[in-house]
Amino acid sequence: MTTPAAIASAQPTPIPISLLEDQFVDMGFIARYTGLTDKWFYQLIKEGKFPKPVKFGRRSRWLKSELETWIQERIQESRAA
Repeated sequence: MTTPAAIASAQPTPIPISLLEDQFVDMGFIARYTGLTDKWFYQLIKEGKFPKPVKFGRRSRWLKSELETWIQERIQESRAA
């Protein structure tokens, strides 16, 4: 049986990345990368289950490192069950 502490310790720790080494990606990239729809991601944002975007005027962007961390967390959750 897996304890909550074991699950927490198994989750990846985000590695601090310099903004100069990271990339901003748009929703189109996120949808292509994951194979999921933009509508699904916007619902997750509304529910607080996906990182909020960084706004540049009217444009929304996400840090690629945050997307990758979110995906790693989903992998860990699905394998811990």
